[in-house]
Amino acid sequence: MRRLWLLVFLAGCANGSPAPGGGSTLKAVRARGTVKCGITPGTGFATPDDAGQWHGFDVDFCRAVAVALFNDPSKAVFLPYTQQQRFSGILSGEVDILANGTTITSSRALQRPFHFGPIYLYDGQGFLVPRSSKVTKAAGLDGATVCVQQGTTTELNLADFARKNGITFRPVVIEDMRGAVAALAAGRCDALTQDFAGLATTRSMLQHPGDYLVLPDFISKEPIAPVVRAGDDQWFEIVNWVFRAPVEAEELGLTQANVAQGLTSADPEVRRFLGVDPGATTGDGLDPKWTYNVIAKIGNYADIFDRDLGPKTPLGMDRGANKLWTAGGLLYSPPFR
Repeated sequence: MRRLWLLVFLAGCANGSPAPGGGSTLKAVRARGTVKCGITPGTGFATPDDAGQWHGFDVDFCRAVAVALFNDPSKAVFLPYTQQQRFSGILSGEVDILANGTTITSSRALQRPFHFGPIYLYDGQGFLVPRSSKVTKAAGLDGATVCVQQGTTTELNLADFARKNGITFRPVVIEDMRGAVAALAAGRCDALTQDFAGLATTRSMLQHPGDYLVLPDFISKEPIAPVVRAGDDQWFEIVNWVFRAPVEAEELGLTQANVAQGLTSADPEVRRFLGVDPGATTGDGLDPKWTYNVIAKIGNYADIFDRDLGPKTPLGMDRGANKLWTAGGLLYSPPFR
């Protein structure tokens, strides 16, 4: 498997799209004047408006990187991929970051030449069914036809769940989300399986969302993280700390609405985080106040989640495990100090 991905990597170089490495990604990004982000279209995560401007949870985190580097969210450029195509984009150098719902797994980390950044969404796989089916638990799907998206971890998880529970599924492999929605609506499958965030997106795309139910069962762990190419520690660490900044800001009580007040705070943690006191946010040629710029222009984690995925959006998601560790969730950032 590693040999196959190495061939893909070399083929990209041979075609004139060398994958930057050894510290050159930042140099290439600055010379280009933009950050290229690989995304997968989906309501709440990456959706273009009528003017062609992208919006969503993944989009906001990519824009945070553009703000950290250029203090300008418009310097993020978005390239859409299907889940099956996504890894070719990062390995060929076509994009600098992949932020499109990719789950951290050992095989991906050990067998492919890229690195995962911080977990920015804790998720898990579940099922979406028509309410008319009267199914209320995953175990009730024995013998069902289940739509599953191609090129994802969901295919293996579905097989594992069936084997563990002594039930059978008839999988229908679909290339993309729109195809899955159409298949479920047309009755080609009795259920659809995805990460819970994906199920919320899929449900919002159906003509009558209220006619469908997300079952309560989690059948897997799906920690979602950005992906960068291996071999460029400088770029890897920049992405790491930019993705962590909205989480740290929320813990410090800094929001998009009040972050300007933090510049005059007497709290040493706030002052370090916002670059008022030097040391914690300097390095790699970044503006010492890049964290302030990110929160002022993009927001903290709660701002981003509520705007794109939260209860007042079409997805209506609860934060669950994505609450801060101080509120019973799993999210926290290493110290900015």
